[in-house]
Amino acid sequence: MDEATELKKLRWRCRRGMRELDQLFGRYLDRCWLQAPTDEREVFLFLLESEDDKLWRWFMGYEECPHAAPAALIARIRALPA
Repeated sequence: MDEATELKKLRWRCRRGMRELDQLFGRYLDRCWLQAPTDEREVFLFLLESEDDKLWRWFMGYEECPHAAPAALIARIRALPA
């Protein structure tokens, strides 16, 4: 699958129905995905498979993600400028 098609599919998967999560995921896709190493991409895909309520608590800082790699990526995504 070419990069453009993959990006479109990922963008659709990033639509969570919560504006804040949609914006955070979209920001990462726009600014980081193409340059991201394979292991970081796998962590991002793990986040996309996670439940929305967990993602909300992790991204908003109400709860710490129990896994180190996703927690680090969450912090990086949260730090991206709007």
